[in-house]
Amino acid sequence: MRIAAIACFIGLSFAATPAVAFIAYVSNEKSNTVSVIDTATWSVTATIKVGQRPRGIEFSKDGKFVLVAVGDDDTIEVIDTATREVVDKLPSGPDPELFVQDAAGKLLYVANENDNTVTIIDLARRARLGEVQVGVEPEGMALSPDGSILINTSETTNMAHFIDTSTRKIVANILVDSRPRFAEFKRDNSELWVSAEIGGTVTVIDPVKREVKTKINFAIPGLRREAIQPVGIGITSDGNTGFVALGPANRVAVIDATTHQVTKYLLVGQRVWHMAFTPDEKHLLVTNGVSNDVSVIDVAALKVIKTIQVGELPWGITMAPP
Repeated sequence: MRIAAIACFIGLSFAATPAVAFIAYVSNEKSNTVSVIDTATWSVTATIKVGQRPRGIEFSKDGKFVLVAVGDDDTIEVIDTATREVVDKLPSGPDPELFVQDAAGKLLYVANENDNTVTIIDLARRARLGEVQVGVEPEGMALSPDGSILINTSETTNMAHFIDTSTRKIVANILVDSRPRFAEFKRDNSELWVSAEIGGTVTVIDPVKREVKTKINFAIPGLRREAIQPVGIGITSDGNTGFVALGPANRVAVIDATTHQVTKYLLVGQRVWHMAFTPDEKHLLVTNGVSNDVSVIDVAALKVIKTIQVGELPWGITMAPP
């Protein structure tokens, strides 16, 4: 009897222990809102009104703010995560799209699509420090793990630009396939992956030698090649597995990041665009622009476990730091 009671107590104790919960913010490009998702319930808990055409979105390093690029307003808005209200604006260039922070959270590098520049912003002073001229229609942004090299991809020039963060000068240009959208480093700096939306590939670059190592190609039975449009990229922290959003193909490709071979395609919502891991990397959340939802992928099981309705044309997604 006593053993049964103890077993019952232990079972209740474990059942009462909540799963680790995280918070995600999703930019909705058409409805001009940001949706807040609680991963404990996989539901939207708040909707925040922002400026016109929100796209790039990222938590500040301390988790107190969320930065969102509102392209048609030519600015970066700052959301206070405590009040969930827009409390400030940062001076970007025209039509900001994607951006990246340095590791200390002091500098913000912003791709301005309409004037072919990358703007550098001092986050503490809320002031522009300068800009770097890049190719036509800059979009993708990534910072090397040691912070010494900033990557910008230019959609029309079809290049990945390597920018020295100390001199703010371009030190290398690498030609990739048509309309490069996104760039992602492996955490050990061994590789840089660049997606090409129209080219239909991911170019794998050696960032030290600054040369192309290989290209990842995609083929889905029953789909035309032009329907497969790689955009967002996520690579696990151990560098072993990559995930690539394939746009109107409505799939996320799972890639062996050692062999660079596709191992699986996961069916998600319509026009999958960007993605973010939960901090424990147990789940990957992806935005589906046409179906107005977010798919939740179980990373270990490699299957979609949940779909969450958000605003119109969800574009970017960011997870709160742990």
